[in-house]
Amino acid sequence: MKKGWRIGAAAALLAGSAAQAALPQDQKAHEAALDAGISSADQMAWLKTMTSAPNNVGSPHDKANAEFILARFREFGWDAHLESFQVLYPTPISTTVEMVAPERVRLGGQEPPVPGDATSSNTATALPPYVAYQGDGDVTAPLVYVNYGMPADYDALARRGIDVKGKIVIARYGVGWRGLKPKLAQDHGAIGCIIYSDPADDGYGSGDPYPKGPTRPPRGVQRGSVQELPIRPGDPLTPDVGATADARRLTRAEAETILRIPVLPMSYGDAQQLLARLDGPVAPGSWRGGLPITYHFGGTGAVRVHLAVKSDWSMKTIYDVIAMLPGSRYPDQWVIRGNHHDGWVFGAEDPLSGNVAMLSEAKGLGALYKSGWRPARTIVYASWDGEEPGLLGSTEWAEAHQAELKRKAVIYINTDGNGRGNLEAQGSHAFQHLVNAVAGDVRDPESGATGAQRLRAKVLSRAYEYGDRDEEVGAAEGGQDVPIGPLGSGSDYTAFMHHLGIPSLNIGYGGEAESGGVYHSIYDSYDHFTRFDDPGLKYGAALAQTVGRLVLRIADADTVPYRFADFANTVDRYLHEVKTLAENRRTQDRLRERMMRAGDFKVAMDPLKPVGPPEAVAPTPYVELAVLENAVDRLKASANAYDAAYADKSSGLTAERRDRLNGMLRDIDQLLLAPQGLPFRPWYRNLVTAPGRFTGYGAKTLPGVREAIEERRFADAATYAKLTAAALDAYSARLDAARRLLEEK
Repeated sequence: MKKGWRIGAAAALLAGSAAQAALPQDQKAHEAALDAGISSADQMAWLKTMTSAPNNVGSPHDKANAEFILARFREFGWDAHLESFQVLYPTPISTTVEMVAPERVRLGGQEPPVPGDATSSNTATALPPYVAYQGDGDVTAPLVYVNYGMPADYDALARRGIDVKGKIVIARYGVGWRGLKPKLAQDHGAIGCIIYSDPADDGYGSGDPYPKGPTRPPRGVQRGSVQELPIRPGDPLTPDVGATADARRLTRAEAETILRIPVLPMSYGDAQQLLARLDGPVAPGSWRGGLPITYHFGGTGAVRVHLAVKSDWSMKTIYDVIAMLPGSRYPDQWVIRGNHHDGWVFGAEDPLSGNVAMLSEAKGLGALYKSGWRPARTIVYASWDGEEPGLLGSTEWAEAHQAELKRKAVIYINTDGNGRGNLEAQGSHAFQHLVNAVAGDVRDPESGATGAQRLRAKVLSRAYEYGDRDEEVGAAEGGQDVPIGPLGSGSDYTAFMHHLGIPSLNIGYGGEAESGGVYHSIYDSYDHFTRFDDPGLKYGAALAQTVGRLVLRIADADTVPYRFADFANTVDRYLHEVKTLAENRRTQDRLRERMMRAGDFKVAMDPLKPVGPPEAVAPTPYVELAVLENAVDRLKASANAYDAAYADKSSGLTAERRDRLNGMLRDIDQLLLAPQGLPFRPWYRNLVTAPGRFTGYGAKTLPGVREAIEERRFADAATYAKLTAAALDAYSARLDAARRLLEEK
C-alpha cells in the first residue's frame, strides 16, 4: 500500500566484521545456512507466477496466490494454514468521468497496454481505475483545482474567496495521504473529488515515461484506498473484532471510515484536458505542477464535470496465510513476520517483491528446521490479504487474536515491497541497535560494501551536497548507530504497533528503485520491476538475508536484544521537537496578530490579485509540559541503568531469573498505550507514535501532545502530556524492576 513509506533511513555504522565477531558460533552457522537457502532465481520464478494475472481482493488469482504461498510454506516444512475473513470490500460496477462544459469529453477508462510489458494487455479481468471506500454517487458540478487538497490549500482558497461547496474538486497526488484529499473536500462541502498524478511528481518531470523509462506514462492511473485510515484500519463493519462469519456487523450507513462523496483517480493525460480549460485567478507558484499549461483555480462554472461511481458493496472473502515453526524453550513467545500478497492489479513491486523475499527466508529457515535446529521462540510468518484496501487481513487477524497476541507477541517485523538502494527501517527504537548490527553483516549487492557502510556514505554525501545537519548526519560522523524512523501507518504493522502495543519494525531497501511512476497501476508488473526496480532481484536476496537475521537473532536470543537507552534518547528528541513546535507557533502567532493590527496583510498583497488575511485564531499559550519533561528524564535514567546492569549481570543469570526477566520485558511496550486512545480516534492507543490525523501514512510522535498543539486544542495538549508522562513513568518502573532483578544476589 504505502507510497513514500520510508520516513527515516536506518542501517549500521558498525563494521561488518566486528558485528559478526560478536555472534556465537552457532548463530553464525545458522545465518550462513539461512543465506545458503536464499536464491534470487527462486524469487524471480515466484514473482513471475504471482504477477501473471490481476491480483486484487476478491479476484481468482488473489486466492490462487494465497494457495501458492501456502503450498510453498508446507513444502519448506512449516505448519501452515489459511485463515479467512469476510469483509466489506466495494468493487466498481461502473465509473464515469467526463467534461460536459465547455465541451463534452469522455475521460477515464482502463490503461492501455505498452510494448515490452507482457501483462499490460492481460486486463480482461482487471478492475478499471478506482479508489476503494469512496461514496457512490452521480454528480455534475463546476470544477475547482485545490492543489494537493491539504488543509493549508483550503486556507489559501478561503483567503482568495474561493468556496468548493457544491462543486467537484480536482487534487493532485502527493504531500498528504490519498484518503485525506476527498475527506477534506467532503468536509468543505464538495460533492465529488478527482485525484490525479501530476507529471512533475512521478511522470516526465522525473524521467522518461514507461516503456522508454520508468516513470508514469500519460494514461497511467494510481489506484488506492480512501478509507479513513486515520480513524482506524480494517473492515469498516467490524470495528475492534475480527471479521469472522459470525461477527456482529455495523450497517454501511453506520460505518465511520467510508466516505460519502464519489471519488475517482485520473491520469495526467486526462487531467490536462480539464485543468487546461479552467479559468479564474492563476494559481500561485507552489500550486503549479509539470503540465504544459497555466494552472488556474477554476470554480467559475466554465468547466463542469460529470462524475459517477456505482459499486458492488458485497462481502468478499480474504485469505491470510499463517505459518509457524514452534519454539523449543519459549513456545508462548512469538516472533511474527509479515508481508501482504494482494495488489491493485499485478503488484510486482507493491507488494510481491517483499513477499517473495519472505518466501526465501521461509525456505532457509525451513531447511534449518529440517536439519534439526529448533528456534527458542515460536516463529510466525504471515502473508496477509486485503492490505491495499485498508490493512484488512492483518487488522482482522490481530483483532481476532488480540488477547493471545498481547500475551505472546514479542515483535512484529513487516516488509511491503522492495527495490534497489539503501537499507531503510522504521519502528520501535529499542531495536535500533539490533537493526544497525544486522546492517553491518549484510552486503549491498551492487557496491560490495555492507549496508552499514553504504548508508554511512549516503548520509555523509547528503550532508556534503545539501548542507543537511540532522541526527542521521551526526550519527554518521560520530560512528554511532544511525537512527531508525518512527512508524506511521500505511502497512500491516499498524494494528500490532498502534492498537496492541506490540513492538514493530518496517524494513526494506529503496531509494534507487524506479517504481514510483507505476505505483498502483497496471504497469507495476514483472517486466517493469525486473527492468527498472531490482534487475535479477539482487536486493530481494539482501532483504531476505536482512530480515532473516533479525528473525533468527530475536527468536534465539536468551533475552530479546533490546537497548532501551535508544528508545529513551529518541523520546527525549521527540519532546524537544514538541517544545520547539510550541515556541515557533507562539512566535508566528505574535507576528500574525501584529500584522493584522497594522493592516500589513492588506498592504503587502498585490491589489490585482487580492488575498485576504489569515483567519484569526487563539494564540498558542505556554502548555504545561513539566510533567512530561520529568518523565522523560526518569526514562533516560532508568533505561541507561537497566542497559548497564544487563551488560554487566546477564551472563550470570540462572534459568529461573532469566525467565522472570523475559516475562517482565515481553509486554513492556503495552505500557505505552492509552486505554481511551487518541483524540477523535480511540482505536489508535500508542502515546509515543501514531499516524497523523492529517498526514495519513506519516508519523506523528508524542501524538496526543503534538497534534493538540498543531490543531490548537490546548486543553488536550495538557491532558495528553500527563497521560504520556504516566505511561513513560510506568515504563521506567518496569525497567527499574528488571534492573533490580538483574542485581539480585
